[in-house]
Order: sequence, then structure tokens, then C-alpha cells
Amino acid sequence: MSSTIGPTWAKDAVKFSERSDEELLLDYRQHGDRRSFEELVHRYERELFTYLRRYLGSAEMAEDAFQQTFLQVHLKCEQYEAGRKVRPWLYTVATNQAIDAQRRNRRHRMASLDRRVGNEGEAAAGALVDMLVHEEPGPTEVLESTERREFVQDVVDRLPEALKQVVVLVYYQGLKYREAAEVLDIPVGTVKSRLHAAIQKLYELITPTRLPQ
Repeated sequence: MSSTIGPTWAKDAVKFSERSDEELLLDYRQHGDRRSFEELVHRYERELFTYLRRYLGSAEMAEDAFQQTFLQVHLKCEQYEAGRKVRPWLYTVATNQAIDAQRRNRRHRMASLDRRVGNEGEAAAGALVDMLVHEEPGPTEVLESTERREFVQDVVDRLPEALKQVVVLVYYQGLKYREAAEVLDIPVGTVKSRLHAAIQKLYELITPTRLPQ
């Protein structure tokens, strides 16, 4: 009897891990299978926490928002529409929790860029532009130093909220335009126009004093 339990359990575990996100969420909603929920959390915990930390600029706030995200997934799983991709839906829930966290805690990171103007600012600006025109996510591959990464984060944090959202989702998290549009519940064209506006705004923030044409 004992000789068959181990292999059977292992086989079941392999099949379980191969289920799609959509199957896991529906299984949890319909049958309350705790393993399905835990597997979904495991798949997205690092990705969503990284997103929330970058969005909020605080690991502590990100941790709270992450916990609230999956609490809402548990409470509102009945609202999930079968056939909808789970990943953008999770990002929608996480984004809403991040916005709520900002409303509860008004200590928004606003670092002054005045002391960074000059050669250092120009170098960081070049790195930022490289990041924004790069087709793939992974800004850490472009920004070589912690100082530059912090500089870019400071600048992005100063964007209006609507512009910051699309920059973080598309350029940092690597979501496609269509997915970002679904997360924010806006047309794809609006995502593109906000990205364009964000790039223009970033130039203004990086270069406070423009030279005459």
C-alpha cells in the first residue's frame, strides 16, 4: 500500500503544477481547493510584489498591498469572468490595492531633482531614454549603477499617476499594450498616448531648463 502512495502523489503534484492560471482560479472558485489558491499565489508572489514595490516606492507598503491583493482575489473570485486571462485581472486587483494604499498613506516619495542637474543628470537621462525605447522589460540591464536606478525611479515617481501607471506596467513589468489596457480599463490607443505623454514629461523633469531653439 505504502509503495503506491508516493508515486501517485508525485504524479498528481506534477499535473497540478501544469494547470493554467485560469484553471486554478476556476477550481478554487468552484471547489474551494486551497492548493489551487496557494499555487496561484506562488506563481505571482515575486512578480506582483516587485510591481507593487516599484509602484509604491516602499517595501512595507508593497507587502501590505500584496496581502490585500490576494485577500481580494479570495473575496471576489466569484467576479472573475471565465475566459478572461488571469494575469491582467490580478494586475487590476493589485493596481487598485496600490491606489488604495496611496490614499491611506499620503507619504508619497517626492525626491528633489535640483541637486542632480548637470553631467550626472544628463548621463542618467540618456540611460532613461535607452530604457524607454527598449522593446523588452528589464531596466536593470540598461542602468548599470544603483545611483542611476534610483535617479530613474525618482523621476518616474514624479509623473502624474495616470502616466506612471502605464510606464510601470509596460516598461517595468513587460505587459503588452492590450494587457495594460485591460488592467487599467482603458482603450489600447489611450495606453499608447499616455506612454507618449509620459516620455515627453520625463524629458521635462530630467531637463528643467531647456535651451532656446
